[in-house]
Amino acid sequence: MNFDLIVRGGMLPDGTIADIGIVGETIAAIERELNVTAGTAIDAHGNLISPPFVDPHFHMDATLSLGIPRINASGTLLEGISLWGELKPLLTHEAVRERALAYCDWAVSMGLLAIRTHVDVCDSRLLAVEALLDVKKTVAPYIDLQLVAFPQDGFYRSPTARDNTIRALDMGVDIVGGIPHFERTMADGTRSVTELCEIAAKRGLMVDLHCDETDDPLSRHIEQLAYETQRLGLQGRVAGSHLTSMHSMDNYYVSKLLPLIAEAGVSAIPNPLINIMLQGRHDTFPKRRGLTRVKEMLAHGIRVGWGQDCVLDPWYSLGTADMLDVAFMGLHVAQMSSPADMARCFDMVTNVNAAIMGLDHLGLSVGKRASLVVLDAGDPVEALRLRPERLCVIARGKVVAERTRQDTRLSIAGRPGTVNRRHRPPMS
Repeated sequence: MNFDLIVRGGMLPDGTIADIGIVGETIAAIERELNVTAGTAIDAHGNLISPPFVDPHFHMDATLSLGIPRINASGTLLEGISLWGELKPLLTHEAVRERALAYCDWAVSMGLLAIRTHVDVCDSRLLAVEALLDVKKTVAPYIDLQLVAFPQDGFYRSPTARDNTIRALDMGVDIVGGIPHFERTMADGTRSVTELCEIAAKRGLMVDLHCDETDDPLSRHIEQLAYETQRLGLQGRVAGSHLTSMHSMDNYYVSKLLPLIAEAGVSAIPNPLINIMLQGRHDTFPKRRGLTRVKEMLAHGIRVGWGQDCVLDPWYSLGTADMLDVAFMGLHVAQMSSPADMARCFDMVTNVNAAIMGLDHLGLSVGKRASLVVLDAGDPVEALRLRPERLCVIARGKVVAERTRQDTRLSIAGRPGTVNRRHRPPMS
């Protein structure tokens, strides 16, 4: 077989050393050694080869807008929502498009090749929807971009949100979103979950709701989401994002809730960078961590993936499009400190997130799309520790980003001339 590109000698996440042969946009072979030539060869010896990073929860309509029209002084979720309301009238199609494309450039440089972004539909111009549909077409050769119709001011609470959600879906938005805990009453939140799931079922779409992003332990819309998923036969197509109220819920209630979520096949998408920053703001001490019950969910067989949520916007003034930053924070806050747990966190921002998004074409196996990343690390845990350089990013069989290894030169008598913080344990 003739290959267009071969990545030679890299370490796969399972510890296997292999060459990866690519034909066109497809992984055609993964073998210990491919004794053939190719149009292009990438030397990955000693470095980790990873599936592409995947972000199942983001807000691309707001990204890189930090400081417009002002900074979130309190740092709270509610002030962020209020600030976004001030920013929306100032948005233009071109500004949303250019900021989103700039973020996608960052994403490619970090090996982030699939993103699910919520887009606010409460502005009746649907300007951001049009802009991100344009961006989706532009980045299609290298990024899988999914759009969620997100009635951020409340499906019922905002007078035009229901109609705008339908309009956005008619325009080609992929997924039904919602925010039940932001409705005026718990009853309205419950009704919104039911209607949004019914819309998705009728149209054959996936569902991804901002669900219970609050410290209130009585915000329990995830229970209704699990019920509607079963009632409407949506198993495997539904995600509950954030789920932060669960960190404050009564333990007995959670012991009943988790099996319901597992039975319904509802995925969970916590967003550790933003959850730990925004939640617990009304607490003095002790302060709640702000993250949902990740380890308990995993123990019940619930599919859990880490999301990024925000970068340089009204809610979060940091971020670099690095999903390893997300996993790094997540493993700390969830106390997933064993080697197996840490490796699982790496899998959560690659394979698990791809599964949540229904991207069956991604992954390191023959027949999958030839999208992968070469990292300056020896294994997934070292990648989490270092959040290292992406030495090479390949999307659909084409090299789309490259960076040379950045060792630091030392000038210290009796010590090595360079250091890069990779670590090889001594042989026992």
